[in-house]
Amino acid sequence: MAPRPAPDRRLQRLASAFTPGWLAGQRWFRGKSRGVDRIELFDSAEISGTPGWLLVLEATGAGGDRARYLVPAASDGDALREPDDGEGVWQALGGLMLTGGELIGARGRWAFAPTPLATQLLPGGALQSLSERRLGVQQSNTSVALGEALVLKVYRLVEPGVNPEVEMNEFLTDVGFRAAPALGGSATYLLDGEAHSAGMLQELVASIGDGWAWMLGRLTDQPNGPPEALVAVAEIGRVTAEMHAALASRPGQPGFPARRATGDELSAWGRSALVQLSTALSALTGEPRDRLARVAPRIAARLEVIEAVRTARVSRIHGDYHLGQLLRTADGFRVIDFEGEPARSLAERRAPASPLRDLAGMLRSLDYAAHTADGAGPESPDRDEWLTAARAAFLEGYGGISPGDAPLLAAFEVEKACYEVAYEANNRPDWVWLPLEALERLMLFG
Repeated sequence: MAPRPAPDRRLQRLASAFTPGWLAGQRWFRGKSRGVDRIELFDSAEISGTPGWLLVLEATGAGGDRARYLVPAASDGDALREPDDGEGVWQALGGLMLTGGELIGARGRWAFAPTPLATQLLPGGALQSLSERRLGVQQSNTSVALGEALVLKVYRLVEPGVNPEVEMNEFLTDVGFRAAPALGGSATYLLDGEAHSAGMLQELVASIGDGWAWMLGRLTDQPNGPPEALVAVAEIGRVTAEMHAALASRPGQPGFPARRATGDELSAWGRSALVQLSTALSALTGEPRDRLARVAPRIAARLEVIEAVRTARVSRIHGDYHLGQLLRTADGFRVIDFEGEPARSLAERRAPASPLRDLAGMLRSLDYAAHTADGAGPESPDRDEWLTAARAAFLEGYGGISPGDAPLLAAFEVEKACYEVAYEANNRPDWVWLPLEALERLMLFG
């Protein structure tokens, strides 16, 4: 077999500006605990009519593990850098998704495809007149607002398979769930016969901020904020119930089942939960690890209920549901970011799961909000009192859960806290205390 072509040497030299230190410092880099020893330019394609390129960088860690990342870039003399707003690179990528087309790389190619809603999201197709504004949100990918009409999202980690956000947004729009942004187009990187989701274009939702910032503001800065926050939590419960009903509304459509969980699925969930506990322990060192190790046997016993439940239902779910995945609008809340937990594989994120996992994620997010807001201002509520009321308001807004589902929800909440310990250890070490304290509380009082 002939060797595959590689990007030319000049471009490789220009791309050397993307150093291991630069990559390790990016919010979307997935290997912070392992670091980066070496970066090589794996593939590239020029974006005609702009100073831009699409690059695939291959990062090698200290242990020899490799991962590839998609990096839009712009020419800057004798080097490449990430594009600045106003240079037209983001705009050009959005335009390709709206109109279709492809970019040919040295090893693979990028294919772009609009949805039937593309023309509705941008009447007249005047994309060139829209401004570019990179959004400063903390997430595992990169989002850019194009005017006040569209959001371009670039998926950074290059991994084979369909990103769940693309298919979820398209499905929810099609079944009439209006509390999620409509999909306008998508981009796919094709390499060696495999498709890798590279990006999407969707409706820009006019909002006053995400649910996390809005909730913290009510808990710390406003005299009537805590009661207002409880009303909002109940509304979030109602939106969540509507989302789950929409996702289960077409059980005959491939990829969107609605049925009882199988014994094999329950067993897999149980094993996965124990892996989360093991991963959390491995991610910690010193005193934090000792604290988790002391409660680990009780955590493992709590997780055993997952395999014992026989009434669980499965469907597609959000998969990474928390306050930051909501936008506060003039009409209430809308749900965004259907990618699933960034540390899980695409196959895991696309698999049907229990809707109770989304409930567990939101309950954990409310815990984060209550304990982060505590003491932040003179109007802060008592954290435990408010959290107890908020948990009840959320579940009541959802329509309640059956007695048979309560133990499974509790187990999923513990599993989620284990996931958070590992995630924080790898990405935000200063936050490890929060899920670690939650696990200790859940084992004492849960």
